[in-house]
Amino acid sequence: MICTISNNQIAAFQAICLIVITLGSVVYTLNKNAIKVKRVSKTLICFIIGNLLGIVSSFLGIGGGPINIIILNYFFSMSSKVAAQNSLFIIFFSQTASLLKTALSKAIPSFQISLLAGMLCFAVLGSVFGRKINERISEKMVQKLFLVLNLVIIMINVYNIIKYI
Repeated sequence: MICTISNNQIAAFQAICLIVITLGSVVYTLNKNAIKVKRVSKTLICFIIGNLLGIVSSFLGIGGGPINIIILNYFFSMSSKVAAQNSLFIIFFSQTASLLKTALSKAIPSFQISLLAGMLCFAVLGSVFGRKINERISEKMVQKLFLVLNLVIIMINVYNIIKYI
């Protein structure tokens, strides 16, 4: 018997996985002071952690932000601010690799140049303002914002599950 799975079922499953991972990051963040972090420095272990992050992020269709921050904090003893900054580097290189793969396979979908230009402008503006905000807010405020954004991600995924089921 052949079992077929629809795109909606896959999307709902991805949303469920993302909720579980995001809830895990909320629980971790709330209990961070009681958790002893690691200081991984072995190249092979770093390679394995990076690959697992990439696989999970790719499967879930996300940049990996919340997951990256928790992993960087736990395995590499980074503060939330430093982990958030490094997460952006990880996402940048991950998305650059994805863009190159898409371009080399000649699978670039059609799009409006004006829309792309607008997104690029706002991405630059967002990064400039984000950096200024990051310099001025405390580590504690970064953690609060992280928790709020995780709750927003959970709500979006609950909506997606309802939509796809």
